[in-house]
This record gives sequence, C-alpha cells and structure tokens, in this order.
Amino acid sequence: MTTDRPTVLFVCVSNGGKSQMAEALLRAHVGDAAAIHSAGTAPKGKINAESAASVARAGASMEAATSKAIDRDLLRTADRVIVLGRDAQVEPVEGMKATIERWDTDEPSVRGIEGDERMDLIRDDIQNRVEALADELGLGRRP
Repeated sequence: MTTDRPTVLFVCVSNGGKSQMAEALLRAHVGDAAAIHSAGTAPKGKINAESAASVARAGASMEAATSKAIDRDLLRTADRVIVLGRDAQVEPVEGMKATIERWDTDEPSVRGIEGDERMDLIRDDIQNRVEALADELGLGRRP
C-alpha cells in the first residue's frame, strides 16, 4: 500500500449501480482519506436512478457520478481492486499492485424483493463491506 492515501477501485459491469454505490458510500465514510474510483467492464453511460436514491437515503451522494470504463493505469496502480457482483470479469494487467477481490453482493430480486427494498438491501450489504474495508485500510470514519 502507498504511504500516502490508498487508492481503491470498485468495478462492476455497467458502472451505473453497485460500483458507483460502493464509491459513494466509501467516500461518505472516509472523505478524502483515500483516492476512490469506480469503473465498468461494459459501462452503459448512465447512473441507475434507484441506486442513487438508495445511496441518498443513507446520507451519501452519487450526484457527480459518471459511468466510465476501466482505466488500465488506474487498475495497475490501485492498492485495492474490488469487483462487485458475479458478472463483471476483470483481467489483471502487467505490473498490478493489487490482487483482484470480489464482493459477491446478494441479489434480493431472486427472492422476489424489488423496488426500494431491493436497492436498500444491496446498499446495506455494500455499506457493511465498505466500512470493513475502511477499517482494514486504517481509515476509520471521517470526522
């Protein structure tokens, strides 16, 4: 890990939902104590409105979020690379510092849970993981 701020990259397929949620929740939790990014393996170019609303209900914001592709230089230099969900596949690049981790976030829709309840369950799972990550990185909660 770097001696300055750690760099974290969250990845999902579209970069419109789960990875953006993780980015916003970690930023709300640690502020600028880490360099926090998200990207998609096949970005759709738009942010999922239901994801953004759920994050807002938790006191975080995806307002400035933009869906974007993976930057190979960022992938190479990030201290942590975390793939959210089962669908995104990220191939390591030469010289990567981090190993690729996967957060297999529960999908409530397979149990018939939809709407705000679905998004809030996904958000809560990601938030719990983000808080544990912040502790692992020694970042705690911002004042």
